[in-house]
Amino acid sequence: MFALERQKKILELLKDEGAVWVSKLSQELDVTEETIRRDLEKLEKQELLLRTHGGAIPIDESNHEMSLEKRKNLNVDSKVKLAKEAVKYIASGDTIFLDASTTTFYMAKELKNMKGVTVVTNSIRVVNELAGLPDLRVIGVGGFVSNNQSFVGNLAQRAITENFFANKIFFSSRGITENAGILESNEQECGIKQCMIKNSDVKYYICDKSKIGRIGFAKLSEFDGIDYFITEKGLDKSFDAIFKEAKVKVIEV
Repeated sequence: MFALERQKKILELLKDEGAVWVSKLSQELDVTEETIRRDLEKLEKQELLLRTHGGAIPIDESNHEMSLEKRKNLNVDSKVKLAKEAVKYIASGDTIFLDASTTTFYMAKELKNMKGVTVVTNSIRVVNELAGLPDLRVIGVGGFVSNNQSFVGNLAQRAITENFFANKIFFSSRGITENAGILESNEQECGIKQCMIKNSDVKYYICDKSKIGRIGFAKLSEFDGIDYFITEKGLDKSFDAIFKEAKVKVIEV
């Protein structure tokens, strides 16, 4: 069976069964598990499925993490506005974590005029944006380079956990819901953000309106795991009690 035929069969099985597993596909298609992993990687790059530990699940509007090239062109005005607001909470002497979201990339652009700030990030785009500025210290955590132009994986997580601590973190995610909390659709990015959150004193979550009500398959944090919720004006009143109970300060801009 040629690669294209095999990949077509994988997509058919995924549609019928709702999930596929590397070990089972290897047996059914009579190829090695490594071949199946390469097939899944290629299909994921085409945004036809989402890889998980040991297999893959379908992509749909509820769990799809779009590629960076697509995401960076969505809701630009909102993200820039929220980024400008978030930077107001950074002061000289701060050490901050920035995740690899597009919103924190816009924050990096605003940080260029600041002095005495240390930025620790897994975002290659943030590193490139701030590298060489004499008044900022920029640290990339290293690790496996993802399609999101970010460092992920065990090496990156261990580097954060064991070596880096910050007084503030600024991050975003796939979305939030009232019942599930803060959600992510990329398990590798989710793991990085959880390490950053654990090693931060104050947590700032940045959320444009498009993320409210949007779900992802990976649980990133409960609402009581953050301190500040930076969002656009007009947040649904149904969140008022939730944030009050979680002792989260909401900043609307």
